Amino acid sequence: MAQSNRGNGPPDLTEVFEIFGSGKKPPKFAIGGIIAVMLVIWGVFTSFYTVQPEERAVVKRLGKVVGISDPGLHFKLPFGIDEAQFVATERVLKQEFGFRTEGSLAGRRTTYQQADFQDESLMLTGDLNIIDVEWVVQYRINDPIKFLYEIREPTRTLRDISESVMRRVAGNRLGSEVLTVGRVDIQSTARDEIQQAMDGYEAGIHIITVELQDVVPPAAVQPAFNEVNEARQERERMINEARKRVNQEIPRAEGAAIRTIAEAEGYATERVNRAKGESVRFTAVLEQYRSVPEVTRSRLYLETLNEILPKIGQVLMVQEGQMGPLPLLDVNQNAVRGREEAK
Repeated sequence: MAQSNRGNGPPDLTEVFEIFGSGKKPPKFAIGGIIAVMLVIWGVFTSFYTVQPEERAVVKRLGKVVGISDPGLHFKLPFGIDEAQFVATERVLKQEFGFRTEGSLAGRRTTYQQADFQDESLMLTGDLNIIDVEWVVQYRINDPIKFLYEIREPTRTLRDISESVMRRVAGNRLGSEVLTVGRVDIQSTARDEIQQAMDGYEAGIHIITVELQDVVPPAAVQPAFNEVNEARQERERMINEARKRVNQEIPRAEGAAIRTIAEAEGYATERVNRAKGESVRFTAVLEQYRSVPEVTRSRLYLETLNEILPKIGQVLMVQEGQMGPLPLLDVNQNAVRGREEAK
């Protein structure tokens, strides 16, 4: 219990007699003087007390609590009439389960001893598996009067409640959940339930946090558990690779589909526009043909020959004096012009 009694004990008169006397009994008047001096000294030394910065002092007068003192120098009634009990209210305290802190030096890691505490750490989960859970409960005394006088052995009560809550919380979950993803939720749930129980007892204790340390299966099944973990990790790796492949292939296929659709739509638009243009052109030529059929027929004839003959690249030979088969057209000249345009 974080408390102490300082500055409340009277001096030992026998020791004073042994110091000042020579072994013989002093005269009565000397005894009275010594007693008076001792009473004065006792009254002076028992009339004040000092409270450290991390403490609060509960002051009792003839066994009844009369107040709480803050850090600093304070005065009280001497001769044991007032008593001060010191409680470390500003210090963060802890309870360890499944292990004990063996020691810690500056610049070195804290080591633990856990071989003899399996009765605290071994517990049964909801799927009837046994796991080894080590945890720490950090707390602070927020009401020194309740901590000292409301219940007997508040720290022992805190240990019992913490162990009971942790076993129940772990027992309501699957072993795999306790070992992997359920740690944060277990810590939060255990802290709230322990605080609720301590508030119900009015123990004057504030739970700061519950931290799980090592959560592992028992040593007898550790190899099998490692194999199961490796299989799960391999499964997760394969699932992640499959998801990665899906995330790569689906956007690629969607992009190809969008590109194909866009190309088809562009081709359809081009064909429609070309057909519309040809239709308009044919309508215009038809109107011209109806107006001047001979001229239009000759123009169409010549335009068609102008498009076809350069691609043929042939020269027609006729006898001298015979009219060429293609009137109004110089074959050689058009052939030369067609080759130049092709270049």
